[in-house]
Amino acid sequence: MTTTPKTILFMPESAYGPTNQCIGIGKVLLERGHRVVFAAEASWKGKLTALGFEEDLVDLAPPPDTDVEQDAGQFWKDFIRDTSPEFRKPTIEQLSTFMLPTWQALIDGAKFCEPQLKRILERVRPDVVVEDNVLCFPALMTAGVPFVRIVSCNPLEITGPNIAPAYSGYPAGDRSEWDAFRAAYDRTHRATWADFNEWVIEQGAAPLPDLQFIHESADANLYVFPKEADYTSDRPLDPTWHRMDSSVRETDQDFELPELARNRPAGSALIYLSLGSLGSADVDLMKRLVEVLGRTPHRYIVSKGPQHEAFELADNMVGMEFLPQTKVIPQLDLVITHGGNNTTTESLHFGKPMILLPLFWDQYDNAQRMDELGFGVRLSTYAFTDQEMFDALDKLLGDEKLRAQLTKNGAAIRERDGLRAGADVIEAVVLKAAGLPA
Repeated sequence: MTTTPKTILFMPESAYGPTNQCIGIGKVLLERGHRVVFAAEASWKGKLTALGFEEDLVDLAPPPDTDVEQDAGQFWKDFIRDTSPEFRKPTIEQLSTFMLPTWQALIDGAKFCEPQLKRILERVRPDVVVEDNVLCFPALMTAGVPFVRIVSCNPLEITGPNIAPAYSGYPAGDRSEWDAFRAAYDRTHRATWADFNEWVIEQGAAPLPDLQFIHESADANLYVFPKEADYTSDRPLDPTWHRMDSSVRETDQDFELPELARNRPAGSALIYLSLGSLGSADVDLMKRLVEVLGRTPHRYIVSKGPQHEAFELADNMVGMEFLPQTKVIPQLDLVITHGGNNTTTESLHFGKPMILLPLFWDQYDNAQRMDELGFGVRLSTYAFTDQEMFDALDKLLGDEKLRAQLTKNGAAIRERDGLRAGADVIEAVVLKAAGLPA
């Protein structure tokens, strides 16, 4: 699609997943000649301009009294580190001890940055604003320009009566616990939602949908999940919703397999281990995985994350703090992941089976979905036995029919080119607002 260059303002959640998702679409729009500005959280300073974008950043809390540069997404790394003991609880128990404090932290950040965001909008004067977050920022809703929402979490976030409640990790085929989870969510979250909704209205935005912390867009909504795993047969969506089957950014550097990975014994698979930038900060969990996987005949490439100096890898592993994931996964046989939506959809994009060890938020939903569709195996992150891990590896690596199906699915997903489909939707919104044909 070709159009007059426009100014597009992205506001992603500070974590790597949503920001990388916006980077992927933003790069396509940048290459089409548009001006792309990121109103990301301040710890991303310099990391987005390096990719060709403009930055006009926000603080979600008072800046620390230090000149030391923060790592990208540090706000959420610190928060997850402090609350990680809650990940050992069932999801229904996490509602009050993890989910609610997380929503409150998000709300506090939105309230703190609202004046900053209004000033950014005055400076940037965007033609469209694009938000990839789970929370409403009223300034984006009252900017007087089209608003596009991106859901880069598991699409159970788009609720419906015939799908499992978001964040529960409950199976699609067993509704016995759905109502109890929804009731617990209402009980634990109602007061916080009501207070936030009142503040949103005070800022001039429309009331929020009941128990939802963000509006749907009347202009266009995007979500990232492949057709082969989607829920739309059980929860049809209105025409404002557009599926991006995948969103694999094209900014990652090439990756050459290390010698340990290239020259491996016959029958030895090559496996990627990544619990994301937040999950890999749990050093004890990473040490457990290294110990168990180190006793298998396979070779591993490990994304060690921000605590990379706190643990050593086994002799059958190589790794580093960060890896160009989209260039690593295509070269591997299997992915061991926390079930973040980026890694899950990227694995499907490249046709790879998964072992999923969920920690928080929508990771339980992704793990459950991959398990019930047969695209992966969900294990209990902190309670799996050695034998359960060995059995999951044997099952997925030895299932030739599954591997052929995933390879076929991956080719179809890549053909649908979610990145450009998402960019097309954003451009169409701008054209419509200008009274031009899409």
